Amino acid sequence: MTRSHNYSSAAFVVVGFSILSTGCTSTSQHQRFVMSFLPPAPKTAVQIETPTDPPQIRTNVYLADTPTFIYPNVQPPAKPTDADLRIQRANERFENGKRLYQAGDLEGSRKEFDRVDVLMGTPGSLKDRTRIERRLEELVASIHRYDVNGLGAGDLSDKLGYDKAPLEDILEMTFPVDPAIKPKVTEQAHTTVSQLPLEVNDAVVSYIHFFSGDRGRRTLLAGLRRAGRYKPLVQRILAEEGVPQELIYLAQAESGFLPRAVSHKAATGMWQFMQARGREYGLVQSGYSDDRLDPEKATRSAARHLKDLHDHFGDWYLAIAAYNCGPGGVERAVERTGYADFWQLRSRNALPRETTNYVPIILAMTIMAKNPADYGLEGIEVDPPLEYEDVDLVAPTHLALVADVAERPVSELRELNPALLAYVGPAGYRLHVPKGAGQVVLAGLQAVPENRRASWRVHRVSQGDTMASIAKQYNTPISLLSAANSNSAVEAGGLMLIPASLQQPKTRVRATATKYSRTAVRKPAAKLASRTSTKNTAARTSKPVHRRASAGLVQTAALR
Repeated sequence: MTRSHNYSSAAFVVVGFSILSTGCTSTSQHQRFVMSFLPPAPKTAVQIETPTDPPQIRTNVYLADTPTFIYPNVQPPAKPTDADLRIQRANERFENGKRLYQAGDLEGSRKEFDRVDVLMGTPGSLKDRTRIERRLEELVASIHRYDVNGLGAGDLSDKLGYDKAPLEDILEMTFPVDPAIKPKVTEQAHTTVSQLPLEVNDAVVSYIHFFSGDRGRRTLLAGLRRAGRYKPLVQRILAEEGVPQELIYLAQAESGFLPRAVSHKAATGMWQFMQARGREYGLVQSGYSDDRLDPEKATRSAARHLKDLHDHFGDWYLAIAAYNCGPGGVERAVERTGYADFWQLRSRNALPRETTNYVPIILAMTIMAKNPADYGLEGIEVDPPLEYEDVDLVAPTHLALVADVAERPVSELRELNPALLAYVGPAGYRLHVPKGAGQVVLAGLQAVPENRRASWRVHRVSQGDTMASIAKQYNTPISLLSAANSNSAVEAGGLMLIPASLQQPKTRVRATATKYSRTAVRKPAAKLASRTSTKNTAARTSKPVHRRASAGLVQTAALR
């Protein structure tokens, strides 16, 4: 009892002491708690002026400004316009048609494509009429690619269509001068910023007058619209080669930006190279491909050729004239007359008639394009730039196989590869494929044996496909189909190898839009060039005149 009492007394004393201690230190602890939120005292004594008025402290700081995420300023979605709805319905029908086409249902695909004409009923008062018409043109062009490929107008033969250069006829013609526009044109030439010198005379004014009329305007607008496909590419290359940007209008005068344009003298491509001149500047020509038809390679060669001509003659007008008729023709004209000036040579009829009009046409186009408001050229809807990636073929490969893998029509691949003369690209050929499809194409081709890429196909398996239905679609025995795929089933979305032999389908061939269009088998350039073989032979006797001297450089008008 005594020990227990002593423990209780001791505990009471300890507890009491603790309470007293807590009471004594409560004030100091509170001070430490408050001081912990204040900045530390400076290490050195600094006189701090006490403000006369205490600072205003806002209460409920965190509630004064409501966070934006509590009451977001969200605008209600805009109500789709009639134009939006029309375009949406047309896009849906196009996508449906595309899926049916890829699934082999050509009849269903055609019906869906035909329904895209919902946009044709656009009322004239619709504000977005221009946007609708532009989208309609894009869809029609895309549908045409599928139509050419398999909806009744397919042609998988080794034929290549050519187009007539749009301005070829007018190079031999002269047109009246409108004296009323000459002062305006002269002023524009003086105020227009141009890397290419702009000189105005009656010849230039006459072509501006022609391009302002109905026929000339149609030709000019068609070229300007088509230029949109290649303008970024051409501008980049001209800048890299250090030549005036205005030389892009030389391509418009030569071909109207038609990659497969051919002149009556067999000059070929967007920049109208003859065979010998093309080879001199690295444009390879074979039975499978012709680099003169490749816009990128031909532009590079044309820029270098023009730069060489300018380095030799020291004048851009003479360089352009020499591009048209050959440096030998200009050289001889200078020697005969003693004038190294294009306008003097023109006035003395020292140059071919075509060449005397060639330079004024390019100057007229340049002045008009750089002053679009004065010639009604504003707001032209140009074609979208062609965008592509390169895939190097390691074995002969059929375009139909690439189209299967990329899920694009063969005609689109032909459009991206105008230099390819056949449907089979040779080993080592750099094939252009739609932008974004490069890796897909590479992966798909690797699934096909190299020695079968010129004949086999692949099929993207869809839900509901069976070995029997796919074999029937490609007219291939089930046994061969099973063997090609190692007797294993392919899941939906995968690629099934089709050991089919590509053959020419028995379908009608639709005529191209241009009257000059024609076809030639395998080596069209060689056949066309034979018409000028006499001139080419005579031209070889001319002497070289500039630093890239070679027998092929100094030639007559036939060897551009």
